Amino acid sequence: MKFKLLIAAFGLLMGANSAMAAGDAAAGEGKSAMCAGCHGADGKSVANMFPNLAGQHASYIAKQLADFKSNKRTDATMAGMVAALTEEDMADLAAFFASKPAAEGKADDEAKVGLGQEMFRGGNSSTHVPACSGCHGPTGKGNPAARFPSLAGQHAAYTIKQLKAFRDGSRANDPNTMMRKVAEHMSDREIEAVANYIAGMK
Repeated sequence: MKFKLLIAAFGLLMGANSAMAAGDAAAGEGKSAMCAGCHGADGKSVANMFPNLAGQHASYIAKQLADFKSNKRTDATMAGMVAALTEEDMADLAAFFASKPAAEGKADDEAKVGLGQEMFRGGNSSTHVPACSGCHGPTGKGNPAARFPSLAGQHAAYTIKQLKAFRDGSRANDPNTMMRKVAEHMSDREIEAVANYIAGMK
């Protein structure tokens, strides 16, 4: 209960402090050619190592681009891609990808979906893992005001990689270490199960 109250308060705080200039989706489309090789022209990547961006909240995309540029989030490929981007470029790209219909994926391993659903909806109280739905919503659509990303339809392989990166600390751009605190208590089995459930959410 305390965790849920903390999340709610944090969401309101982020919503009050995350105002940013709205991007121009049409301008973003013109700037998105460099993104298409990995993320697809419409933000739906064909390789599961690259995330789908279509339908993702603009506020979240813009934050991730800014974090890559400032090295709060590290990736050799993305560092090169964002090096020359201005804040306006980031806002425009974010608006463009947010405007596209979200991807509809499917689990890589249906046998893992049952446990994944349990974890997403209820967490694991015995190991202090909260329900994913507390921040990302019951349908996995996230919370744009708090910059909690939409997860539904994301590639399982990509989600697994990110959860493990949060768990080992190699990804550390989560506000107040929230995702690191969650992931550190998750087993490989739970991570794979949640990722497969998320992949099939619509």
